[in-house]
Amino acid sequence: MKVYLDYSATTPVKPEVLDAMLPYLKDYYGNPSSLHSFGRENKKAIDTARDQIAKTFNAKPEEIFFTGGGSESDNWAIKGVAAALKTRGRHIITTNIEHHAVLHACQYLEKEGFEVTYLPVDEDGLISVEDLKNSIRKDTILITIMYANNEIGTLQPIEEIAAIAKENKIIFHTDAVQAYGHIKIDTQQLPVDMISISAHKLYGPKGVGALYLRKGTKIHNLIHGGAQERKKRAGTENIAGIVGFGKAAEMAYENLEEHVQHLTELRDYLLDEILDKIPYTKLNGHREKRLINNVNVSFEFIEGESMLLSLDMVGIAASSGSACTSGSLDPSHVLLSLGLSHEMAHGSLRLTLGDQNTKEEIDYVLEQLPPIVQRLRDMSPLYENIKEGVR
Repeated sequence: MKVYLDYSATTPVKPEVLDAMLPYLKDYYGNPSSLHSFGRENKKAIDTARDQIAKTFNAKPEEIFFTGGGSESDNWAIKGVAAALKTRGRHIITTNIEHHAVLHACQYLEKEGFEVTYLPVDEDGLISVEDLKNSIRKDTILITIMYANNEIGTLQPIEEIAAIAKENKIIFHTDAVQAYGHIKIDTQQLPVDMISISAHKLYGPKGVGALYLRKGTKIHNLIHGGAQERKKRAGTENIAGIVGFGKAAEMAYENLEEHVQHLTELRDYLLDEILDKIPYTKLNGHREKRLINNVNVSFEFIEGESMLLSLDMVGIAASSGSACTSGSLDPSHVLLSLGLSHEMAHGSLRLTLGDQNTKEEIDYVLEQLPPIVQRLRDMSPLYENIKEGVR
């Protein structure tokens, strides 16, 4: 049996999404900036996708801007606001468990003379709202805090954060790449100014994302050139990708209730069984305030890469953290921020579920994982000490 449990890294393109895209890879090839009928057809397709995504946010279509992906959306939001408001202030607040697209953008701005406060998190991965309030300064121009963590799945108190930002007249950006498609986000109820999203996390194509930009938010362009995206983001649009994104978003929110129920049941079953069957195992992230599809655990006395390779040999695809850092030998910055030791962080396993997963597949994982963990532990001198009663 082959089981894919790495949906937070990427998702397969759904057949309906592919069907929507194919005409724009083959038959409709006009440049949407052209005035002739070939161009107008594709401009209309982009507008339709923009409407589809706007509806999922209860937003205006003109507040949706297409990008090349979640990382570009994060970079544009952070660097664009910093450039637009640098005469008003040069202080930014974020957290120490953000995606590297946010962290590296902030580190870049520090080299440009900005100051960044990196809020710590507790052992469950949650920030302190009081810490946030106490970090605000007169020159604070931006708060950027992710909706849901890509590794441990913890959901931040976004409503409270947004309210604090609004009260202090500070622009608030959230990286919702992992949350979008799993959680209803209503921009009429949530006073957030910018939201980053990505198509390939909700059964759409890779290489296309979007930034929700509330009307009136001051931001400079990240990419200069032509007049595409209402002169905000230059470059000929990825028409097929945008069409696919629109279709994927529409499908995700049409089936949201069923999707949430299915994945929550599978997640809880998988997590409870792992914690029950495998000793010396720790849950990473908040037990309740977490993404519906995320299971992240650390196994003592195990090296994570060996575990991933062993799972792969029996047909199970998983990860030990963010797909963006899979080539790194350093332990996860997220797990270290929770207070885990380097050894425990290296022994982490992230299992993220999707619509195609079944209980039979989860049962197969629960059949294969315990003996793999035991075999790897048996090779550890530290575990040998535990068996002999020496800690």
